[in-house]
Amino acid sequence: MSGFGASLLAFVVAISVLVAVHEFGHFWVARKLGVKVLRFSIGFGKPLWSRRFGADDTEFAIAALPLGGYVKMLDEREAQVPPQEAARAFNRQSLATRSAVILAGPLFNFLFAIVAYWLMFVSGVPGIKPIVGEVAPRSAAAVAGFVNGDQILRVKDTPTPTWDSATLELLDSALAAETVDVLVQRPDGEHKVLRFNFAAQDNALDKGGLLQNLGLSVWHPVLAPVIERLVAGGPAEQAGLRPGDRVLAVDATRIDSWGDWVDYIRAHPGSQLRVEVERDGRRLPLTLIPRTVEERGESIGQIGAYVRPPPPEVEEGLRTQVRYGPLQAVTKALGSTWEMSALTVRTLWGMLAGRASVENISGPISIAQYAGYSASIGLASFLKFLAIVSISLGVLNLLPIPVLDGGHLLYNLIEWLRGRPLSEAAQQVGQQLGIVLLLMLMSIAFYNDLTRLFGA
Repeated sequence: MSGFGASLLAFVVAISVLVAVHEFGHFWVARKLGVKVLRFSIGFGKPLWSRRFGADDTEFAIAALPLGGYVKMLDEREAQVPPQEAARAFNRQSLATRSAVILAGPLFNFLFAIVAYWLMFVSGVPGIKPIVGEVAPRSAAAVAGFVNGDQILRVKDTPTPTWDSATLELLDSALAAETVDVLVQRPDGEHKVLRFNFAAQDNALDKGGLLQNLGLSVWHPVLAPVIERLVAGGPAEQAGLRPGDRVLAVDATRIDSWGDWVDYIRAHPGSQLRVEVERDGRRLPLTLIPRTVEERGESIGQIGAYVRPPPPEVEEGLRTQVRYGPLQAVTKALGSTWEMSALTVRTLWGMLAGRASVENISGPISIAQYAGYSASIGLASFLKFLAIVSISLGVLNLLPIPVLDGGHLLYNLIEWLRGRPLSEAAQQVGQQLGIVLLLMLMSIAFYNDLTRLFGA
């Protein structure tokens, strides 16, 4: 299956599962509280499959458009209800019952996240040790004192065994605009406490990502400029390069690493380059012309050569795995769900307050790419992806925007305060405003997706 096909399949599976969980929350609580459910649908549009089950003859359907779902309950505002069933209509229920049914959807998303995190922690979470690579000059990280090879041990008082955990803790502090201490271990074994002052760092949450904005990068082993294999018929093969060649210089510029070699090639598309290589102990001069390709609106050079990978023990030394016992995993799952929920709320508030860029909002294209990537690298990563998206759905649905669950809860709160519901006209205006807000949010998400995809 192609990369696009795998991403699309992972996206459809993820969204279908999370929508089913959300709608099952509404369905289950409604049934338990005596409300009659007419239809439980995963997806919108024409049903691809449907069956009727139970004493209420509830229709269960899977529809053609898998980007949502709904639970249709008996309601006198939507259709005529037989007198003998009027007591089971949703609109006839008490304020507490209606609120419980509405709240159940988001709560089931949070419960699903807890279960997904628990499974992830029990099965083991693979990750990369948070070892710092090149530090950008004059960046916040450079000012704080970070150097190449530092391993981040703690952010505040939280251990950070992986880059994921370190980044989440730093993001939490950036959103709070607070000063945070970071404990690192230097390459020589010395422990040192470094400090970020996010109150003075106004670009930490801009487009590009937190680590890049801080001037941090992930450490990678320096690869020697030795060719492992060539693309048949590519510029490198045509120039006479061979597997095993070590690049020594290009245009009299010394090449010390594969990164130096790649940077030079990319910067000289279509140019004639004088290359010196070492082969079987001899130095050979070659002439190479990189072909020109377009990448995100920029012309770069490519030659069709692959680097010799580092020894397996080097890569193994960078990997780590975090695993907990079944009982400890419950505590970790609850904590992770709470922390990610709070982080999502703070991120949304940061966008509204102008501290975080709206360019960080992702739409279905980006989510599909993340779904495909997480599914391809293992069960734990896919479970984590599902947990994060489930939490996002729970939080977003609780926003006080009409047409969302949070908007209906807002109407219920107003009804409780006033002693009577809002007029249908007022609710209709609210629904229209809610639709406009959602369309604006979707437009921003799609624009960000397309910008990332085409590099605009």
